Amino acid sequence: MRKTPLIAAIAIVLFLLIVVPSCSYNGLVHKSQAVDQQWAQVQSVYQRRADLIPNLVSTVSGAANFEKSTLTEVTNARASVGRVNLSDAPVDSASLAEYEQAQGQLSSALSRLLVVAEKYPELKATQNFRDLQAQLEGTENRISVERGRFNDAVGTYNTSIKSFPNVLYAGKMGFQPKPYFSAAPEAQTVPKVQFDAFTKPSR
Repeated sequence: MRKTPLIAAIAIVLFLLIVVPSCSYNGLVHKSQAVDQQWAQVQSVYQRRADLIPNLVSTVSGAANFEKSTLTEVTNARASVGRVNLSDAPVDSASLAEYEQAQGQLSSALSRLLVVAEKYPELKATQNFRDLQAQLEGTENRISVERGRFNDAVGTYNTSIKSFPNVLYAGKMGFQPKPYFSAAPEAQTVPKVQFDAFTKPSR
């Protein structure tokens, strides 16, 4: 009978050493996968924007005397984005910053292109250009939404690895904090899209 308390104590220790870490590990894996899945969504909407650019450039380049340097800037920015490829969610701030910088440069180039396009009423009047503007507007809004959801997933994961009891062994099991998208103004500014406006040429 005296062995009963000892057996109970051993069972509790084994539970704490084996069962609890195992459950915590599975939970952290799930949260880490959720971050990767949301990262895939972020990449998907960014890729949609990149896929719209060749058609946009082709349409805009058809306008007489359109500023070629602006088109070149957009084309080069799109190429730079293609060179920054992260299949899984970034594990450090430097990788995410590089990705953000490339996407930010493309956003800025697109903004300038659309501002220049305001000077060409005949271009803005074409249905193809108006359709592309509408698609870009929707895509930019989607990018903002998916970035926010990614940060939410990262927040849930980071909170989990820093909470008790996970904080005792999460690092030893390879679970490290993941970086957030920054709140830099240039990263959140979307190209101004006005597809319902028509500027009449001055007389």
